[in-house]
Amino acid sequence: MTLTWSEPIPWTVLSALGSALVLGAAVWASGHAVIFKRDARSAALWVIVIWLMPAAGPVLYYLLGINRVRRRAAALREDRLGGATAVAAPPPCPASIEAGLTPPLQGLALLVGRITGLPLTPCNAVDPLVNGEQAFPAMLQAIHEARRSIAMASYIFDGTGIGAEFVRALSEAVRRGVQVRVLIDDVYVRFRLGSAYKPLLRAGVPVAVFNPPLVPARLHAAHLRNHRKLLIVDGRIGFTGGMNVHRPYWCPEDPDRAQRDLHFRLEGPVVRHLWSVFQEDWQFTTGELLTGDAWEPEARPVGTVPARGIEAGPDEHLDRLRWVFLGALHAATRSIRLWTPYFVPEPALVAALNAAALRDVQVDILLPARLDHPTVQWACMAQIWQVLEHGCRVWLRPPPFDHSKLLVVDEQWVCFGSANWDARSLRLNFEFNVECYDPGLGTRLARLFDTARAGARPLTKAEVDGRPLPVKLRDGLARLFAPYL
Repeated sequence: MTLTWSEPIPWTVLSALGSALVLGAAVWASGHAVIFKRDARSAALWVIVIWLMPAAGPVLYYLLGINRVRRRAAALREDRLGGATAVAAPPPCPASIEAGLTPPLQGLALLVGRITGLPLTPCNAVDPLVNGEQAFPAMLQAIHEARRSIAMASYIFDGTGIGAEFVRALSEAVRRGVQVRVLIDDVYVRFRLGSAYKPLLRAGVPVAVFNPPLVPARLHAAHLRNHRKLLIVDGRIGFTGGMNVHRPYWCPEDPDRAQRDLHFRLEGPVVRHLWSVFQEDWQFTTGELLTGDAWEPEARPVGTVPARGIEAGPDEHLDRLRWVFLGALHAATRSIRLWTPYFVPEPALVAALNAAALRDVQVDILLPARLDHPTVQWACMAQIWQVLEHGCRVWLRPPPFDHSKLLVVDEQWVCFGSANWDARSLRLNFEFNVECYDPGLGTRLARLFDTARAGARPLTKAEVDGRPLPVKLRDGLARLFAPYL
């Protein structure tokens, strides 16, 4: 016997069922955001979007709002270590290192060691490279002199201009038998004209893209970006910092027009930390585990600087850099020099900067006068008054754009790398920084900061308060979207 419907389902019933489904999806999505989103601003923004668009909002949240990153490399590493966690006590560093630190810096070293699980390595050489004028020739020279292996990761890697020079150097290295691997973030490969991805493929260089956001299953990954800049040559020399392989950094015919940035050349045991991060990212992206003599890092002592790598990302390493920055600000007793292109910090970091200023620590924040992303600048201006009103000094450096990222505390501790002071770097991006405990390096970088500050102008609270009302509303609106700028 066959059962059939004698009458169609009334439209009112279908409408009620549809409304119930939409309401249920909105309740589920907003509840998920409230429970699992660590950033309160991000959770609030998603709840607003979900209830303003009850039909489309839950779908957008499902595709874009849930962090589903599960890094295969991290899982494999945990299996090899027997399930060790990132907060396990790190191997002890030589007693001579800690003995030479002031008590506040001893506490900072303990903090960073516990959250990274890595030792503070002694006997490193750290050389700052100012702008592309110094960084690119040094990196190309290292590639030309490579004999065993080259591992390179870049957020932006142009295939034209200075990027073409890197493509040629890498392809020549492959032809002379050097093992080469290049990793580029997918967002700029997919959405930027002139990426080096295809030129590298044509040149026979093994290259991969990190975390491709395939529609729809991985559309959420479009804002989870590998922002790291790493170059490891023969397991012995490392480069890291804020500099992409990007045409605006290279204007040999007119160096004063080139975009500014800081990069660093490293030798010594800390290069192992750079290599470990690249190895995991490459294995996660391609499934290939880089082993063998060609990839074995060398840890020869070559200098005097104690240093440690700091890996951070939206997966198991979330909040590492936030804790490092907070610890450093609380450890300061005399001076804090903060150099960053994007300054939209969360309330805890604002409070730590203000607390330092209120205890008579001189706090100087050096920012570009004009950003390459206007919305980030608007969000910055919406909250910059919070540090100005308690004694922090803010300086605006005129163009060309300054992309430098540096934190110097008491001219004894420095931190540099790829991370900015905004929610994207501290919550969404995969980043890599290096911390160093060395008065010589700290003094050198403090003087570099002071030279740049000498050409900047101070930003006053009166200037911020004097913005026209429409500008304040625009800036305040941009600030609401700070977690995703």
